[in-house]
Amino acid sequence: MTLIWWPALLLLIAIPAGVFLYAAIGRRRLRRAGGLAGLGGIVSPTGRAARLRLRVPGALFVLALFVMVIALARPQGTVGLPIEKGTVILAFDVSGSMAATDLAPTRMDAAKAAATAFVQAQRPGISIGIIAFSDSGAAAQAPTTDQASILSAINRLSPQKGTALGRGIDAALKLIAVAEAGPNVDYYTNRSPAPTASATPAPVAAGSHGAALIVLLTDGENNERPDPLTVAQTAANLGIRIDTVGIGSAAGSDLNLNGFHVHSQLNADLLQQIATLTTGEYFAAADAATLTSIYAHLDPKLVVAPQKIELTAALAGLALLLVLGGAAASVAWTGRLP
Repeated sequence: MTLIWWPALLLLIAIPAGVFLYAAIGRRRLRRAGGLAGLGGIVSPTGRAARLRLRVPGALFVLALFVMVIALARPQGTVGLPIEKGTVILAFDVSGSMAATDLAPTRMDAAKAAATAFVQAQRPGISIGIIAFSDSGAAAQAPTTDQASILSAINRLSPQKGTALGRGIDAALKLIAVAEAGPNVDYYTNRSPAPTASATPAPVAAGSHGAALIVLLTDGENNERPDPLTVAQTAANLGIRIDTVGIGSAAGSDLNLNGFHVHSQLNADLLQQIATLTTGEYFAAADAATLTSIYAHLDPKLVVAPQKIELTAALAGLALLLVLGGAAASVAWTGRLP
């Protein structure tokens, strides 16, 4: 347990002093009453049980003061709470061809707009990560539920170099593995080996890992190794589904890349193959507005996660119960409040 305002505990010093002062005043009153054992003229009861009952209300009041002071220090405790958790990786193609204008204003802007709407409809408990890939795959944003961080990462994306769909998928698989391993695993020392999508675990049913999925936003034009279908098969073996979003048109667009005049067009066939292989779904550019339906594919897993909660209200309630209990006992046994 931790305390937010620990200086409040200094008030505990005043409680014994108060008890001592209360007892001293009580003894003085007894002497003035000419030998009466109780305040207000009540004759001292006989018997050990009767004398003990007289002390119980006061003890409850003192205990209530201790509990109230601890409540003032605002204690926090860590408890395990069941929560639903899922991970979505938005893998963006940021190759040069994403600057094409067959989708207004550009393919890149269309992809970012679709992803932004998807993030703004983010479900509780779902972490979203960002992968930006061109001729390599790199994590732009680790999975998080912080919507502002996700949108900021999306806004920073811009067209770069060539296209390596396979590396983008592989980077997304690794990001999922890191996210699901939890924060206690240290991948930056030799104490824990980093997860790798290149390992060959026993295959599971495609799409069976419902708590995680990859959304691939690309025009599907691949010109780098590895073979995207081979990496997609790795995802299928892990049970991770890939939903693909075709950004572009079948007619394509002409653009100038590093002084070369090239024609770029959507490769919908490849994207449909990737989606089918992993039991995912293919979305055409015109369907990007319905991207939020991907959330229906998620099957978040229920996990028990440690959560810090403040115990102030609970302790204040306990202190109140102790005060009421002491008052009730005093009235019942002595006919008065202590």
